[in-house]
Amino acid sequence: MPAKKTPPVKPLNHYVSSSLEQYFRALNGHAPKDLYGMILDQVEPPLLKATLQYCAGNQSRAAAILGLNRATLRKKIRQYKIKEQPAVR
Repeated sequence: MPAKKTPPVKPLNHYVSSSLEQYFRALNGHAPKDLYGMILDQVEPPLLKATLQYCAGNQSRAAAILGLNRATLRKKIRQYKIKEQPAVR
């Protein structure tokens, strides 16, 4: 039996662009409000959570990976009420 071929992984910006195109179509001509803020509110929490989980909760390491100051990361953790992330196994 031949092995299944997995499709090539597309860059993240492909999926973001596709999602935004769908979002604008769904607006049906209505103008969005505070699109930039809305996008950040949708993207930042899972980005922070996944990175913290990857770093087994080590905020200094997560901040370095994210390119943030640790104090900024801690502020965002409070802002989004992110709970401590368990280590990835």
